[in-house]
Amino acid sequence: MAEPDISDPREARAAAVRALEAEFSELITHFRRVILENANRVSPGMLPGAYKTFTTIARCEQVTVSTLAERMMSDKGQISRTVRELEGLGLVERSADPSDGRSFLLRLTPFGHERLAEARLPQEGLLMTTLADWSVADIDNLTHLLHALASGVTPGD
Repeated sequence: MAEPDISDPREARAAAVRALEAEFSELITHFRRVILENANRVSPGMLPGAYKTFTTIARCEQVTVSTLAERMMSDKGQISRTVRELEGLGLVERSADPSDGRSFLLRLTPFGHERLAEARLPQEGLLMTTLADWSVADIDNLTHLLHALASGVTPGD
C-alpha cells in the first residue's frame, strides 16, 4: 500500500482524521474500563448501561423518563426498567412532575449522590494528576474542541 501524499491537503487531512480516530478508539477503550470499574463501585455487578443512566440523571439533576430516553438515544421501556433497578438500589427517586400530572421526575437520592462521588473519586484523582502539568487554557481549549466535535459545529462558531 502506498504511503499517503501528505503534501496534498486532502491526504494530509485524511491522515490527520485517521490518527484522531485511532486516538479516540484508545480513549473509548479506556473509558469503557473506567465506566465498568465505576459501575462496580456504585453497586457490585451494576452494568455499564445502568451506570450511564445513573450518571445521566445526575448530570440532568432531575429529568423525566421520556427526556432521559431521548437524551440517551435509547428505548423508553429499557430506560424505565433500568430506572426501576436504580430505585431498587436506593440510588434514584421519582416525584410527580408539577408541569405534567402524567409524568414524574427522576433525581438521585442522597445515597445515590454519595455512591456516585465515591465511585468517581479514583478517576477524578487520576485525571487531575494526568492534567497537573497542563495549563488551564489547554484544558479549556480541549473542552471547547471536544464540545464542538460532539455538537457537530466548527470550533469558534
